[in-house]
Amino acid sequence: MIFDSLDVSYGDMWGSHEGTTHPAPISRAVAARRHAAGMEYAVLLSSRERPLALVERWPRGKWRVYLFDDRSWRMQMIDFKPHHTGMLLAHRNTRWRFSTELDRSSFKWDVQETTTVLADGLVEARSEFAGPRDPEHVPVRLFPAPVEDFLCPAPEFGDWQVFTPFLAQQSHQPATTVVLSDVSVDEGSGPLRATGIEQLFSSGARDTPDGPAVVEPVDAGLLRITSGQLAVSDPGWIREPRTVAVPPGEFPVTLSLLRTTHGVNVAAARVTFLDIPPREWEMALRPDEDLGLLGEGEFYGVGVDTGTVAFMDATRTVIEDELDENLFIPLDSRFTVELPGTEPEPNLIAFRAGQGDGSYPVWIGRTDDGQVGCVVVDFQLHSSGGGE
Repeated sequence: MIFDSLDVSYGDMWGSHEGTTHPAPISRAVAARRHAAGMEYAVLLSSRERPLALVERWPRGKWRVYLFDDRSWRMQMIDFKPHHTGMLLAHRNTRWRFSTELDRSSFKWDVQETTTVLADGLVEARSEFAGPRDPEHVPVRLFPAPVEDFLCPAPEFGDWQVFTPFLAQQSHQPATTVVLSDVSVDEGSGPLRATGIEQLFSSGARDTPDGPAVVEPVDAGLLRITSGQLAVSDPGWIREPRTVAVPPGEFPVTLSLLRTTHGVNVAAARVTFLDIPPREWEMALRPDEDLGLLGEGEFYGVGVDTGTVAFMDATRTVIEDELDENLFIPLDSRFTVELPGTEPEPNLIAFRAGQGDGSYPVWIGRTDDGQVGCVVVDFQLHSSGGGE
């Protein structure tokens, strides 16, 4: 196949996704900001609606290129790393052979061939076959080759022509001049916005993705803040909580229960600092997080691995060996549990996290004069979104 133009689109990293389009597309502008920040993103190069190459930007100046064959199967992976010349070194090139589409979709290869550029000017070619085999009997060849044969320019953002010569390794021949056309999604409305947060705590009937439901706000006790910093975290992993500067004192915590035909879940949790309706909402961010790096509907959120989230003072500690007995087991039959602190020490109020593990947005509600009126964790049972 000879091509003289390539369609360029951008997205999040593909991971285990096996498809021909981005599972999570992002705009060119978002990708450019991620590039400038040294963050990960993916570039898809296509021709006539057929994928030819998937280019992934990795940390520390590394790149990975997947090549597709004429069947739109990912059949090859080339890893690049920075070279002391300022260029990229294609230091590892891996090809796979599959018998059937089913084998390919489950990544059950018959043969894996890997070529590795070694530090001593040699190249190692290794062939591995499916099934048990003694490593000593894996065919390996060593041969000399100039390192210049494996170098290519390190691309600036948008300079994807530097990778087009590698497409010939899957019989996609570039013309003398290759024109790039941007077909990425529009920037749209950007990151997730706080909508309907107040309604999460207003009792009554609701329509949800799972059908009719009823919202029931319930009291979860008073949270004691002593340091002036609220922490929002999975209580089983409090090393990097999301923190918000708030006044010291004792403040009410409210849960929003969502009752559906499938059962009852915690839809949101709120700690209220001022009995004043918020004028605006902002996402709770860590210092190193930038909203400009998020794609459509994405957010930075609190990560959950134990099915539980907690409000606590930022100085509060937990004894991990006691969490099962004092917190996780009681939460099997309750929506919320308090781990008290001896006054005036701070306590901890934990609650079930919606439908379980994941990432959930934390919203700061500010009053007219910019004070923190409340902080809310939304478990997104009324809608869906994408977190980081």
